[in-house]
Amino acid sequence: MRITYGPWGETLDELAAAAKAAEDAGAEAVWVPELHRSATVSAAALARATTRAQVGTAVALAFTRSPMTLALEALDLDELSGGRFVLGLGCGVRRLNEDWHGVRWDRPVARLRETVAAIREFVARCGTGEPIDAPGLRIRGYRRPFPAARDRVPVYLAAVGPAMTRLAAGIGDGWISHELCSPAYLRDRLLPRIGEGLAGRARSDLDVVVSACCSIDEDPRAARRRAAGGVGFYASVRAYSGLFDFHGLAGEQARVVEAFRSGSGAGDLAGAVPDHMVGALTLSGTARQVRERLRAYEGLADTVKL
Repeated sequence: MRITYGPWGETLDELAAAAKAAEDAGAEAVWVPELHRSATVSAAALARATTRAQVGTAVALAFTRSPMTLALEALDLDELSGGRFVLGLGCGVRRLNEDWHGVRWDRPVARLRETVAAIREFVARCGTGEPIDAPGLRIRGYRRPFPAARDRVPVYLAAVGPAMTRLAAGIGDGWISHELCSPAYLRDRLLPRIGEGLAGRARSDLDVVVSACCSIDEDPRAARRRAAGGVGFYASVRAYSGLFDFHGLAGEQARVVEAFRSGSGAGDLAGAVPDHMVGALTLSGTARQVRERLRAYEGLADTVKL
């Protein structure tokens, strides 16, 4: 089981330094999200700061850039990192796409399948000068004059729902879980869907990446309180009700939603999140406690993203 890391930094320099420290400590990959920063720009900073670890987006938004732009950025980042880049893509939700980015939201599963096909077709053929035909691409008279680090950049897909999870298993080089994903939820709800989606592919062809919100402190309660805000943020989104209901936390989620509707900002929701809710959904506690809980993913996940 690979241990990988999603670094944090208030500046790009701090982000890069944290990634380098993680690489030096043994992290086999470093990942950057897309919300407060551009995932691809952040990935470029990490590619320059590291030398061995994979550099991945977890995740870049799949529909807010054209497939050609995604492919070009992936090729550039793969070159910048010396062939270490992983393009992790996710759809987001309707409000994020339509209201925040002004892009259409329809047929997300089919559209993501088409987007991945177009990216792979472009990466494979953009240096040949031959016509490129793929969903959303009809390119003539084009030849990318730069040598590619590889002729295929790995594409990982983030998925929560059943249909998207099956798609990730069917076409992705890897699957990335939601940021809150307990070993039990992975085992009982997600791996069966992944098995259905493989549809003849070998399980070894798919890198199962589980995201684990990790908070360590000599005081276990302080560690849990630090992680409570993240749990509250996701609990405020009704689309994730299945996750909380699975863990017997439907009532707790309802109270978080009520707090959110009463005007509490995402950063103030920690107070509505009890310790047992944090304990069920995160790796929080002392270093020894977190190591013990981390072992529960062995045999289930190929990669853990802390």
